[in-house]
Amino acid sequence: MGMAVVIIILLIILLIILVSNIKIVPQAHSYIIERLGAYHSSWGVGLHVKIPFVDRVVKKVNLKEHVADFPPQAVITKDNVTMQIDTVVYYQITDPKLFAYGVERPMMAMENLTATTLRNIIGDLELDETLTSRDTVNTKMRAILDEATDPWGIKINRVELKNIMPPKEIQDAMERQMKAERERRESILRAEGEKKSAILRAEGEKESAILRAEAKKQAAIREAEGQAEAIIAVRTAVAEGIKKINEANPSEAFLTIKSLESFEKAADGKATKLIIPSDIQGIAGLAASLTEIIKSDNPKQN
Repeated sequence: MGMAVVIIILLIILLIILVSNIKIVPQAHSYIIERLGAYHSSWGVGLHVKIPFVDRVVKKVNLKEHVADFPPQAVITKDNVTMQIDTVVYYQITDPKLFAYGVERPMMAMENLTATTLRNIIGDLELDETLTSRDTVNTKMRAILDEATDPWGIKINRVELKNIMPPKEIQDAMERQMKAERERRESILRAEGEKKSAILRAEGEKESAILRAEAKKQAAIREAEGQAEAIIAVRTAVAEGIKKINEANPSEAFLTIKSLESFEKAADGKATKLIIPSDIQGIAGLAASLTEIIKSDNPKQN
């Protein structure tokens, strides 16, 4: 009975040992296995069993892409301006064995490598180039870091300069420069607007003057045409009158009376002296004779 209990206890202990040595590696992970203190294998995704007391898991490696946000680093530009730059590195572990045995404390090593690389690149650039060449700096840093971290089993996917912080006095000078540039652009835009406005006003006044001149021209033409038509009408009426007189074969006395009427209209009561041709001086007597004849024919008018 006592022997059976011992066997059961041993079986339970053996079962616990076997179960504890069964390992399941999740997706995007890898386990580094050492056997008797030496590297044995890298377990991928799935179910694995290690030999008790012989194999051991020395490192669990995450194969997903990682983001390392390093604190700001003090760097000096080519024109001796000290600024603070913090970087963000996107990396991925491609070889778990090299990552486990390639370097001690790989994250610290990568941070120091990033800082020194950044100082070397920025040291060859002036302040203005640093502020406007982020893409160039990012590309150079990615290439250098990717090559340097290959022995560590790390692949650098992307490097970004997160913040570039120049000294306070440099920032103030940049702000003043930007303000002056904005004011200059505003002045240019305002001058261009005033110029266009003046041009539009001048064109409007020009068109208005042309229209006024055209209107005066048309009015003058209409007035001239009216006067011409009036003159033609008068001349036509006179011609018609002369024609009818000629057709009626008027007497010399009638023509003389008409001449006197013309002289009367010409004088219009304003002339102080009127010269009558000698050939019509006998008109007075003729007029008196005509008056007597009219009175004799109309006695009731007396």
